[in-house]
Amino acid sequence: MRHGILVNASSLTNSMQTRLSQQLGIKYPIVQAGMVWTSGWKLAVAAARAGALGLIGAGSMKPDLLREHIRNAKATEVAEAIGVNIPFSRGDVEALIQVTLEEGIKIVFTSAGNPKIHAQKFKDAGCFLAHVIASVKHAVKAQEAGCDAVVAEGFEAGGHNGIDEITTLCLVPQVVDAVKIPVIAAGGIADGRQVLAALALGAEAVQIGTRFAATVEASCHPSYKQAVMESDDNSTVLVLKKVAPVRVKKNRFALEAFEAQLHGATKEQELELLGRKREMQGIFEGNLEEGELEMGQSSGLVKEILTAQQVMDKLIAEYHGAERRLKQIS
Repeated sequence: MRHGILVNASSLTNSMQTRLSQQLGIKYPIVQAGMVWTSGWKLAVAAARAGALGLIGAGSMKPDLLREHIRNAKATEVAEAIGVNIPFSRGDVEALIQVTLEEGIKIVFTSAGNPKIHAQKFKDAGCFLAHVIASVKHAVKAQEAGCDAVVAEGFEAGGHNGIDEITTLCLVPQVVDAVKIPVIAAGGIADGRQVLAALALGAEAVQIGTRFAATVEASCHPSYKQAVMESDDNSTVLVLKKVAPVRVKKNRFALEAFEAQLHGATKEQELELLGRKREMQGIFEGNLEEGELEMGQSSGLVKEILTAQQVMDKLIAEYHGAERRLKQIS
């Protein structure tokens, strides 16, 4: 028992085990990211059954809906491998935290804010707390706030990004050198070769978003999943930098936002262009032209819509294939 989390001894026998995967009691050091309009209980449970940590994304849920998703996940045999992702930017964050703790969730990932404000609530409840950061400075602050791990997310990631635009390859080893707590690599990771590379950089797990968005169990719109699958290396763009940098697929809205950015749009002008519910329109409702289609640069690696189990099987096979290639050239 570590951090109040039961470790399943039978899951600790494969070669991919790390300090963090043992601590969390998961078979593989892979976290299915908590994504808005995408990561409901069905995806989290499917990922957990396949040996990953499954996260329910609270960022697009009202407190009552979050409670429903948590309870559905708790009714399964993999409840202990399910966590919740809570963005601190939500206006009702206190209510989301309250629901999460009331329902007995013991693994919490947080983002978009200062973890120090709420960390003690999670620690008092015996939770394992990881916080998403995009710089070494914020990784150190998260450690000082009492976080048990940090997610070092490079700006290849889909959705909201750090303002300094540090890539995963550069960010992860610098964070590993700066903190003593486990580091989870994120941003642009969609296949097993990258998992191996992240662990070689010193990360103890990876967090994967876009690849899991294009799965059967993800709650996002089928048209959005298709848009991910049809992407290539040049399909995404970083926009709305005055508001909060966000990586999206190029569409009518994204290109309009990019042009406004190039012409020096103010924060107020970007907010007006953004309007309301763009994420919901794009990801959940499938509006491929006017919606905000958040996805990472790794979308170019996604060639088919799979089940979460198939994604995990593919990741593990690719990991071991890359491992064998390295041994052949060493």
